[in-house]
Amino acid sequence: MANHPFVTMTKPTGSFCNMRCRYCYYLNADNGESFAHIRMNPELLERYISDYIQSTKEDVVSFTWHGGEPTLAGLDFYEEVVRLQKKYLPKGKTCWNNIQTNGLLIDEKWCEFLKREKFDIGVSIDGTRFVHDLYRVDVNEDGTYTRVKKAVELLEKYGIHPDLLCTVTEDTANAARSVYASLRSFHSGWIQFIPIVRYNEDGSTTEDSVTPGSYGRFLKEVFREWITHDLGRLNVQIFAETALVLSGRKANVCWFSETCGNVLIVERDGSVYACDHFVDQSHKLGNITDTSLSELADHPFQQAFGQEKKNIAEKCKTCPYEFICHGGCPKDRNTQTREYYLCDGLFTYFEYAVPLLRKAMNWSQERKTPAEIMKRIREEE
Repeated sequence: MANHPFVTMTKPTGSFCNMRCRYCYYLNADNGESFAHIRMNPELLERYISDYIQSTKEDVVSFTWHGGEPTLAGLDFYEEVVRLQKKYLPKGKTCWNNIQTNGLLIDEKWCEFLKREKFDIGVSIDGTRFVHDLYRVDVNEDGTYTRVKKAVELLEKYGIHPDLLCTVTEDTANAARSVYASLRSFHSGWIQFIPIVRYNEDGSTTEDSVTPGSYGRFLKEVFREWITHDLGRLNVQIFAETALVLSGRKANVCWFSETCGNVLIVERDGSVYACDHFVDQSHKLGNITDTSLSELADHPFQQAFGQEKKNIAEKCKTCPYEFICHGGCPKDRNTQTREYYLCDGLFTYFEYAVPLLRKAMNWSQERKTPAEIMKRIREEE
């Protein structure tokens, strides 16, 4: 078993996808190939599952299936996943499965399987039809909002409440309330906002990248709506993580943690990388065909990679909110100053949200109901 705790994010179809999202950082140039041979082969899949179960000390072994588009592997692939998990799972342990999908292939059969095998599922949907179709298009350059919306509704019909993952571009940020209202209308119970920050060759950010100022205003507007209308009914990841840290516990997400490097990326050929945002040769740890996951998780390079997150910018060391974000995600830090690109936006959000969250948490300890807390905050606001 590994000496350091870790989880994996597996890309069973690599970067292959049936969409062409304009901001995608993972799309492979060979996506025109037939999808028939793109998935992880059966022998490698079995090796991966048995190795992972043996390598982790956790009682719940977490399998996250990502992409590209992981449903392209086919329903029979995940039926085999479940069979192998049951084969290798020792007594006293359980498996948790999550698929992050664009929703285009979700149908009745998929829903029946996901429900039966208790898979969690995340669906990528960018709020309103306008913003979604601006970026999330299929191979024919057609918008996909209507199809994804139907997939979410079908999952809900089967009693599956998907996590909704919404990217935040500059266009999203300029439509904060309508985007949030659209996502809230699905009644899924959980929303994640992922900021889009991409770079040109000269180091400047692309036009679709959200600016720090817009990101801060977006989070502030959405937080205001959430804490005055949806407290106790809907969770938003960044708000939940902020509250978790304020309560004295450690964050669940890596970019709010003091260190990172505990999420290994397993590609369809068995290659293992340090992080989802660093899938390149300089961050390749090895391959599960010749090295166990426990060895790769404990590898000195991986441990150094995780500890490097502690190397924060000078301005972070005096920031009153450093204990929450710990200097932000290394992906978007300036390589020389270590300053996080979205720092000013996060500061705007923290300045507004932290005092209100602390009040809400105090009132909750006084046994005030969410409705009473929201009423008080609306009156103060």
